[in-house]
Formats: sequence, structure tokens, C-alpha cells
Amino acid sequence: MNLLAQALGGKTSTSRQSLLKSTVQTAKNDHTFYREKHFCRFLKIERMRTERSKKPFLLLLLDISKLMLQYPQVETLAHIKATLAPSLREIDILGWYHTHQTIGIIFTELAEQNDFIDLVLLKIYERFCERLDPDWINKIKFSFHLFPEANGSSSNGNTFNINLYPDVAKRTSKKTVSLAVKKAIDIIGSGLALVCLSPLFIIIAAAIKATSPGPVFFKQERVGLNGGTFAMLKFRSMKTNCDSAHHQNYIKKYICEQKNAAVEPGVFKLTHDPRITPIGAFLRRTSLDELPQFINVFKGDMSLVGPRPPIPYECELYDIWHRRRLLSCKPGITGLWQVMGRSRTTFDEMVRLDLKYIREWDLLMDIKILFMTPKAVINGSGAL
Repeated sequence: MNLLAQALGGKTSTSRQSLLKSTVQTAKNDHTFYREKHFCRFLKIERMRTERSKKPFLLLLLDISKLMLQYPQVETLAHIKATLAPSLREIDILGWYHTHQTIGIIFTELAEQNDFIDLVLLKIYERFCERLDPDWINKIKFSFHLFPEANGSSSNGNTFNINLYPDVAKRTSKKTVSLAVKKAIDIIGSGLALVCLSPLFIIIAAAIKATSPGPVFFKQERVGLNGGTFAMLKFRSMKTNCDSAHHQNYIKKYICEQKNAAVEPGVFKLTHDPRITPIGAFLRRTSLDELPQFINVFKGDMSLVGPRPPIPYECELYDIWHRRRLLSCKPGITGLWQVMGRSRTTFDEMVRLDLKYIREWDLLMDIKILFMTPKAVINGSGAL
């Protein structure tokens, strides 16, 4: 106790120790400081609430691991909690983000103005400066994270700030072995496909070269795992140097006017598109234009099974909850949406199928989808 009192200002007077004891006792009786498991659950609920209400929340993280090593843990935590308490509203959520290492505070339903968020952070920092010794403050690492994230807002340029998804990280860690098997299947499966289909690759490449000038492959930037981008490969089915405005208008209609767009015969693949070459129309109809994506799978950008990777301008039209289809799962050549009959679904229904796949994924599901894909391609209801 004396060691902690010294750290809080160097005074060991009776009044100081009385205040400290009172603070510790108050903190012990405070039942609003949640365990890590419960705090992460609340964080997930707040993400889902924001997806519907559009009211952002702020996650403030205080890494106090250095203090917990140097000072008595119970008293240290009690004083940090007492320091924070006056700055918190009744609807804010406080608890362990990482047990005995990082405290998390969820400031719910914030006003959208950045000035308000800055005011919250400034108020807490000033409170810490008033109540804590400078040495303590230097040992605390502050970080804040706003949800929903702006595209490309995270440090690695991805859409998702992983600090806002501890529950996803834990779920993924529990499936380490299964994910390793899935990766092995991707590498072996795509490698075998590339070897077996190499004669077909040569025939298609010759047909493309013979019918239109330009490269054999078409490279397009797509959004993949956790919002990162990669160059997806296709056999070129359009004329070179085509304007993407026609496709952008179609995607906007499909996402924003779902009832009208759902009845059209294709999703993300326009029919009667004047940009398509004669051989390109056949390649698209048979999904042969998608075969080079086995190269993407072999490189690790994609998986054999997963949500389809969108184009960046598609993501700009996404609602907040739509973006979850890109979280924690590599995009795939085929997926649950494709084998369920993609031309019969609205965009929201497609996203729900992707989320169902991510939520319920196991290796058996992948195997079932792989076996269902040839039938879907032949029937024309879905494609690779």
C-alpha cells in the first residue's frame, strides 16, 4: 500500500492513505467492471447495434501492463477505475480488454462530430494528469478506435481495425488446425487444377489472342481478407481499355435497388454488355474466364471456397453490416452464395449467405460446396 501511495504523489499522510483505502473499497464494490469474456461480448453487441442505428462508438484502450508488474495489482486497478469513474456515463462500458494487461472503455452512441470525441479523450487525459503521478502516466499506453471504421483507416491500410474485433480473433485462434488444413487443401487443390487444366489454358489463351487484340489475362483490383486488396486474375472477356462506368452503374443498381436488380439474370456479370468479345461471352457463360483464379488461390490471395471478392467501388456502396462479409475469411472462387443460386438472390440475401458461411464454417461445409459447384455451373444458376 505504501509503495502505491508513493507512486500516486509521494505523500504518505493519514489523509492520503485514508483516501486510497476508500478508493480501493469503492472499486471492490463496483460491479460494472466486466471480465474479458463479458467485455468482448458487449463490444460485439455494440458493433451490431451501430450497424443498425448508425450511431458510432469509441473504444478506448489503456495498456497498464507495466503498472501491473511494478505495483500491487488490486490497488493499481482500483485507483485507475476511480480515476476514470467521473468521466464515464452510465451507458459506457468498462472492463478488461486483456485480463491484467489492458483496460477497455466503450463510449456508446457518440455524436458523430469529431470535436465531441476529442473532448471525451481530452477530459480523460486531463483527469489522469490531475490524479496520477507523471511516472504512472508514462507507463500507460493509450489508444482509441472508432467504429465504424473509415475505409483504409487502419495502420496496415485494411478496412478493418482488428482491435475492434477481439471476439473474431479468438474464434479464429480456436480453429487454427482446421484453417491449416483448409490452406493445405487450397494449395494442393489449386496446384492440381493448374496442372490438369493447363491444356485448356493454352486453348483459351489462343482463342482470346485470335479473336481480339490485347493480353490474355485481365487483372483487376479486388478487396480480400480483412479489407486488403490484391490483383485478381481472369481470362480477358472484354475489349481492352474499357470504361468501368457501365459496370459501376449496374452494381449501384444491384446494391441500392435490390428488388429491381434481383430479377436480372446475372450478378456482377452483365448480360448484353457491348464491351464483351464473342469468345468472352462464351467464357463468361461457362465460367471459364474465372479459371486463372486458381493462380490467386495458389499464391494465397484467395481460397477455393469463400465469399466473392468485391471491387473497391462496390465496397463504397456497402452498408456497415455488409462489410462483415470481408472479415476474417479469404475470398473464394466458389461459395455458399454461388451454389444456392446467385441470380435468384438480392444483395442483402447474398451477404447473409456469406455471413452464414463465415459464422458456421467448417471443413465439411467447404467439401459440400466444392461438390455442389459443378452442378451450379452447369445449370447456370451460379458460377465460379
